[in-house]
Amino acid sequence: MGEVLKDLTAGTIAGAAQLVVGHPFDTIKVKLQGQPHPKPGELPHYNGAIDATRKTLAEGGVRALFRGMGAPLATVAVYNAVLFSARGSMERVLAHADGSDLTPMDQVVAGMGAGLAGTFVACPTELIKCRLQGGDKALKGPMEVAMAVVRGEGGVLGLYKGIVPTLIREIPGNAAMFGTYEVVKQWMARQQGLKSGKELGAISLVTAGAIAGSAFWAFVYPADAVKSRIQIDDFKNPRYKGTIHCFQTVMANEGLKGLFRGFEPAIVRAVPANATAFLVYELAKDALTKN
Repeated sequence: MGEVLKDLTAGTIAGAAQLVVGHPFDTIKVKLQGQPHPKPGELPHYNGAIDATRKTLAEGGVRALFRGMGAPLATVAVYNAVLFSARGSMERVLAHADGSDLTPMDQVVAGMGAGLAGTFVACPTELIKCRLQGGDKALKGPMEVAMAVVRGEGGVLGLYKGIVPTLIREIPGNAAMFGTYEVVKQWMARQQGLKSGKELGAISLVTAGAIAGSAFWAFVYPADAVKSRIQIDDFKNPRYKGTIHCFQTVMANEGLKGLFRGFEPAIVRAVPANATAFLVYELAKDALTKN
């Protein structure tokens, strides 16, 4: 099996595992990001992550936490094919002649390339997911949302609403995530007296993945908040004219706190979701290499 096909297969399996584990947390994040700023004297609809979770469960049960999962699940193969194949290809370009591990900076560069490539799949997927998670009950599935956008919001290009903040999230976010993953792996390998991070066990990989996923969100969360607001904004009567205007509006009305609304479930999600993704990817890639 070729290296690109190994990256594709392992990445697809890892992405599916990550999605199932992390989607409920992501649903709460989007609900908090998308709720309108309360008027003076009014209380917000959701008073934090716990309140949003309680109300979501009351409105639709556990199933409501998984609303919108069809869009990313349907495209997880494509997204991870692009993301992990791009990263794998860049890793091979950056490979050291002596076969030693790539440096963290090598992984930062590989992550940037992977993030750039993955953006063009992530943007329409995220738009559909956010519309469903945001509570648009008139549209019952990802295909209905996609067709509604194509027909009424500018054709296929309408699916790429929010691509600028998606780029701002994906490129530095993946650079931070893959760079951090390599730093933690190499540190753990040294602590355990191993020659390479490739020799680490499952617990170490889970730990490195959890830390790396947290680094992603800590680094680019405001961009994700802007992306979500733009993607669920009304097409005919938009509140935001673009990425910069959205950022300025949030800062003016809500301050820095507005750009970090929903941060708690995002960070909580990052630990199990990314720990699962990196572990499954490493195990799948290793299994495919041995066969």
